[in-house]
Amino acid sequence: MPQTSAPRKTLGRPPRISREEVVTTARRIVDAEGVHRLTMRRLATEIGSTPMALYHHVRNKEELLVLLLDDYAARTLHRPELPAQPRERVIAAAATIHEALAACPWIVEVLTADDLMATSALWFVEQIVDGLIECGLPSERAVHGYRAIWYYTAGEIVVRATAGRRRTDDTRPTYREQVFTDLDPTELPRLAQVADHWSSLTAEDTYVDGLRALVDGLLAPR
Repeated sequence: MPQTSAPRKTLGRPPRISREEVVTTARRIVDAEGVHRLTMRRLATEIGSTPMALYHHVRNKEELLVLLLDDYAARTLHRPELPAQPRERVIAAAATIHEALAACPWIVEVLTADDLMATSALWFVEQIVDGLIECGLPSERAVHGYRAIWYYTAGEIVVRATAGRRRTDDTRPTYREQVFTDLDPTELPRLAQVADHWSSLTAEDTYVDGLRALVDGLLAPR
């Protein structure tokens, strides 16, 4: 009997994907492995689609990160009841941003680029700038003040998160700890005096204290 060839399989279109699926899958990748492991090709593979199909929802990785920022801000940045006093309003708004971002350090790695902004977070920026203006700063200095507060906030989270990962990954004494054990008290008397407590003191959460000092400095008469 003549052999009949098996019917050829035809490749159909990739399954239709939604923007919600794109964001959810991207969030899962960055939560588990970090922003640097998120690529359009990797995302398409995880979804079971093609990179070209993703471009119907996002133009590039930068736009994808913006979607992730908005998604995270919408889920975690809840508008609190802010104090009426403008100085305290600035502090409360900044502290709320800090609390939300500290729980997800990868977002700070994105925001430190300084050209990506989650629109859901702009209400908090408005409260900070408005509070500084109500305290007497001109609008230009209020924007500069917000920038200083943001740099302090982002930097504190990045340094703390990096130090935490280093302590988790390696139980050996850090280079700083080794140096502090051999400080010369005649050359560095103050540091030698607190050397034994330096690690525990610098590990304390003093963000709000530092924030208050920063705001007081911004509002001090020139």
